[in-house]
Amino acid sequence: MQFHFIANQTQASTSGRTIPVIDPSDGQAYDEIQRGSPEDIDVAVRAARTCYETVWSKLSAAERGRLLMRLSQKIAEHSQELADIEQRDCGKPTKQARADALALVRYFEFYAGACDKLHGQTLPYLDGYTVLTWREPHGVTGHVIPWNYPMQIFGRSVGGALAAGNVCVVKPSEDACMSLIRVAQLAAEAGFPAGAINIVTGFGHEVGDALARHEGVDHISFTGSPRVGTLIQQVAAERHCPVTLELGGKSPQVIFEDANLDEALPVIINAIVQNAGQTCSAGSRVLIQKSIYEPLLDKLATAFENLRVGPAAMDLDVGPLIRQTQQQRVWDFLSDAQHAEIPMVAQGQIVDEAPEGGYYQAPTLLRDVPVTHRLAQEEVFGPVLSAMSFKDEDEAVNLANATKFGLVAGIWTRDGSRQLRIAKRIRSGQVFINNYGAGGGVELPFGGVKSSGYGREKGFEALYGFTTLKTVAIKHG
Repeated sequence: MQFHFIANQTQASTSGRTIPVIDPSDGQAYDEIQRGSPEDIDVAVRAARTCYETVWSKLSAAERGRLLMRLSQKIAEHSQELADIEQRDCGKPTKQARADALALVRYFEFYAGACDKLHGQTLPYLDGYTVLTWREPHGVTGHVIPWNYPMQIFGRSVGGALAAGNVCVVKPSEDACMSLIRVAQLAAEAGFPAGAINIVTGFGHEVGDALARHEGVDHISFTGSPRVGTLIQQVAAERHCPVTLELGGKSPQVIFEDANLDEALPVIINAIVQNAGQTCSAGSRVLIQKSIYEPLLDKLATAFENLRVGPAAMDLDVGPLIRQTQQQRVWDFLSDAQHAEIPMVAQGQIVDEAPEGGYYQAPTLLRDVPVTHRLAQEEVFGPVLSAMSFKDEDEAVNLANATKFGLVAGIWTRDGSRQLRIAKRIRSGQVFINNYGAGGGVELPFGGVKSSGYGREKGFEALYGFTTLKTVAIKHG
């Protein structure tokens, strides 16, 4: 049984209840976590506040950096252990789980080096005045972490908050929290003071809601659905608490006729099947210029048919979806496509060795998806790629921008002028030209526009969101 980790100690929930931990590869329970309560959140927030006021706020930036670097090294030493935990908890193929663990190492390494680089300014003003600005941490930050990339999103969110001088209370998803409990334990071993990192497990409507409402939380960072993001904004607004929101996407990859299709093809495939399509930045729409529409669809179809799906430990192209309700969600989208007579071009294969109780979905390629259909508008969060054609730049941009989301976009063309024209016209937080995702890009600010949220995580830019700016005006004559 797993417990909360508060003030460097394991603690049972005051509710006395637990939640089963399910292996997505076979649908079977293999452990239990605590079903947290608002009282547990209160204990964690109070522990965080005590840590901040008595220890953490008194450390120099260099000392914080050394602690983060020690945690990075601890994670590196235990990266295989963490990958194994993540693989079983989330259903990730071996290579993806290992990549996530190494990304977590890199996040804390990056933010360790950033701690003492967060500077203020001296501003020119009236004669006889010196005006300074400096950045101060919020204090206690709350972090609601989703189930698709627990380690990576913990790294980009909590890593940035700690580097900026905050202490953290973390509510991971009830579907994927095992690795984060272990990381918090490693932080204690690395010398983090009690209360700097606190983990409270449980359901969103109980624990997540309590975290967002708690008067002792000074900033909320949330990654998840637009619906829940709206609820968190509303709750936080009641007490004027700032929030950072990353709320998903319906990201397009725009393929022009002069693109290098051999280079683009594996990237397009990976962008929709990585983590079984359960990625906020998944390239779930492929927009193809009409002159190459049929040839590229043929190439995509062949690639999809060769994809294999199976248990995480088999380390195939695609693992299971996280839970049965997510599997049903994907099935509902595909059923809607069938009723709308949207042509299915190709599907991958679920291997015979896949346990019957696992949450598997074959990668699916659909063509001629109408721009108004929900497959072109809503986040499936599964390995489903919707293809549509365009005739020129204007139509490509209109299609790319024709959703409520604006998280990531890919542009494939050899024309340098076109690259910049399209990049400027697409409404998106990130644009990749002749690549997609840039290998994770810990250094690259990440976030969206429109319904994809606001604020930025990752990179140095994240530190600005985790701090407030103070202006100090000194009159000295």
